[in-house]
Amino acid sequence: MAKDRTPAPTEGRNAPTTGSSRPEIDKFLETVRSLGPAAQSGQRGRLIFALDATMSRQPLWDTACRLQADMFREAAAIGGLDVQLIYYRGLGECRASGWVSDARQLGSLMEKIDCRGGHSQIGKILAHTRRETEKRKVQALVFVGDAMEEPIDDLCAAAGGLGLLGVPAFMFQEGNDAVAEQAFREIARLSRGAYCRFNMGAAHELAELLRAVAAYAAGGIKALSDLKARHNASAVKLLEQLR
Repeated sequence: MAKDRTPAPTEGRNAPTTGSSRPEIDKFLETVRSLGPAAQSGQRGRLIFALDATMSRQPLWDTACRLQADMFREAAAIGGLDVQLIYYRGLGECRASGWVSDARQLGSLMEKIDCRGGHSQIGKILAHTRRETEKRKVQALVFVGDAMEEPIDDLCAAAGGLGLLGVPAFMFQEGNDAVAEQAFREIARLSRGAYCRFNMGAAHELAELLRAVAAYAAGGIKALSDLKARHNASAVKLLEQLR
């Protein structure tokens, strides 16, 4: 195989999919209100974008490659956002990129990754996020996935640690897996973040939500309020859930 350009390693099924309801998305977006300021004045926000890259995620991975550009565009209009990509797949593989500040860089990284069969490794995502914010403040963790196959108590403990450090986890679930939903909701609650389910076929819903989280990471509640003023329905919902 040619030179491997995938990001470096970090340390360290489902019921049929149905669409998310607008009330559920609204509730997610409402939660942002309680978070308070994100990045300090004069500093770029930092957001970790984490993805399940196991085989069931292939259709969404292609969608995510397109949607992440919207996150950067929203953040750029506010003051900028540095993003780190982290993903897991296969037999224990979990890799993180460096911090990037442009959508083309992140898109290029994502295009080099293919999905492979394997189990969830959400615990590694949470541990990595903690290490990163201990080096320099991370404003938010975004995770997109459809399954959870780990001890839930361990994930809850890690999520609580992020909450104490002021790093909210925004957990996006594709599909209706009940075990994943329970875990994602608890991770969001304990980290003082938010949870939302979405339909893989409704990419516009995920795009709205990602733009709203990017706005929060780059500019805090004020940026979300400004997004709301531009009639972004997802910003309205995110503000509500974070009250």
